[in-house]
Amino acid sequence: MAAISRADAVWEGDLTSGKGRVKVASGAFNEFPVTWASRAERTHGGTSPEELIAAAHAACYSMAFSNGLAKAGHHPERLNTSAEVEFVPGTGITTITLSVRGHIHGIEAGEFQKLAQEAKDGCPVSQAMKGNVKINLKAELDHTH
Repeated sequence: MAAISRADAVWEGDLTSGKGRVKVASGAFNEFPVTWASRAERTHGGTSPEELIAAAHAACYSMAFSNGLAKAGHHPERLNTSAEVEFVPGTGITTITLSVRGHIHGIEAGEFQKLAQEAKDGCPVSQAMKGNVKINLKAELDHTH
């Protein structure tokens, strides 16, 4: 059975001077304001569709990578992932850069990189973007204890 996720948005006014708000149906977090300035100029005080995609991609990638690591016999202690979504007004979303720092004992650097790449390619959010947006990956193994 498919899991359905829902979010709702309200927009009032035109694109550049209007404003809106977005909320998730789960109630996991409060409603967020959205404006053109928060989207195109990254001003504070609101989110953007791209920032929400970044949050979704970072979470999805972390889950996919932890699953791949576990299936390969590793115990992922911690994955710190960030996703940067580049939005060019008039063009759209051009690139997403995933950066992950993994804290996993007993894994070789080569296997870490291989599993990191497989997670990038296999994560459902990456799959949704495939063929439309360039996805970069920077994966770093944390050797500190």
